[in-house]
Amino acid sequence: MSAQLVQLSLTDASFPPLVADAYRSLLRDAHQALDEAEVPTSDRRAWIVPGRIEVLGKHVDYAGGRSLLCTVERAIVIVARVRNDPNVVLRDARRREAISLSLDSPTRGAVPWAIYPRTVVNRLVRNFGNAVGGADFALASNLPAAAGVSSSSALTVGLTLAFTALFNLSAHPLFQQALFDRPALAGYVGAIENGLDYGVLGGEKGVGTMGGAQDQTAILCSERGRLEVFSWAPVTFERSVAWPESHTFVVGVSGVVAAKTGAAKERYNRAARTAHRLVDAWNATGVPRVQMLRDAFLAAGDMRVPGEIPPALVAAAEAAADHEFSAAHLIGRLEQFYDEAFVIVPQATDALARNDLAEFGRLVDKSQAGAERALENQIAETVHLHRYARELGATAASAFGAGFGGAVWAMVPTADAERFASRWRDRYLRVHHSASHRSLFFTTSPSPPAFEVLDG
Repeated sequence: MSAQLVQLSLTDASFPPLVADAYRSLLRDAHQALDEAEVPTSDRRAWIVPGRIEVLGKHVDYAGGRSLLCTVERAIVIVARVRNDPNVVLRDARRREAISLSLDSPTRGAVPWAIYPRTVVNRLVRNFGNAVGGADFALASNLPAAAGVSSSSALTVGLTLAFTALFNLSAHPLFQQALFDRPALAGYVGAIENGLDYGVLGGEKGVGTMGGAQDQTAILCSERGRLEVFSWAPVTFERSVAWPESHTFVVGVSGVVAAKTGAAKERYNRAARTAHRLVDAWNATGVPRVQMLRDAFLAAGDMRVPGEIPPALVAAAEAAADHEFSAAHLIGRLEQFYDEAFVIVPQATDALARNDLAEFGRLVDKSQAGAERALENQIAETVHLHRYARELGATAASAFGAGFGGAVWAMVPTADAERFASRWRDRYLRVHHSASHRSLFFTTSPSPPAFEVLDG
């Protein structure tokens, strides 16, 4: 995946007609928002930045595991133009909200989502200085917010792409040194969100979550009609597998907000802190010291052949137990990470490659069970959505994203997708009536990565 940023026309992107029409509508809305603000029409540029499905790879990216990913046919559309002053003005065309940030001293915005553009602006200014200038942005989205499909990371990716293009940041020596291809750029945008250094590009306060770069990588590096396997820390492409043309994703958004800000942030970060505690536990045993949970597994035993968790790692976990992290919780997290990263993702990808969909479904069920048992991030709504999907005949189904709400994907034959979605929704809402005003069920196939729209 080269350093060149993706540029496509809507025609060349080969979206289904209804998807292309939806994106044209979003583009019109974003342009209209700039028109109403009397932003000149000349030199505007536009991007389509999709959400993603974490097919497999639950809470493994910040711990160095591996994931199976794709994007969805829903997105944030961004239209932008350079300003002649050091201000960044963002307008949400559909919410009719706006924020303004100064490059000299970005301040707290009045709307909840202001933390994401403020974080991007702060980090880009720190890393690239006065190469970054002011700009007008208009956003329009058909991605459900706080629903597990990574709308927040789509925003940070989109803004980073837009600033990069508007101010030719890719020609900056530090950019060329550190961000030499799309996976590296994805790792950097992940570091923008979590606030960590990225090579020579120093860190800046992030959004407060301890995530990795999974979402950003899916958004930047996916390919139409395929699922991608990446491993983490650093972002590393491993393999790609075709999505069966006979099947479609149906996504069921639970209606329970899966935010990663405010009080929800601590629950999200607990899963990451558990992984960090396990690394500390291993390092307390002596040498070799490691930085990632993946490396603790590799240091503690031979992982080339799937088998039991190395006993030395289990013993280290037991020794590190305290009132916050019990031994059972720590060992459960070891088991979940081991299964997800070393067993489920590789074997499920192999199953798809040989079109063994029954085996694929069995492995996905194992992943879901691990999340329910060990991650402690599943709620009744997502557990039920998974169960109902399988009972209604889905080939495979799983919750995805940070958890504590969000969405579940189901793999179903394309010919039955709309009927399945209706039945799935009806069954879910019979039990979870209060979710009716926020739940959403939609079909999608693996989509292209984020790209600049040449005819936008």
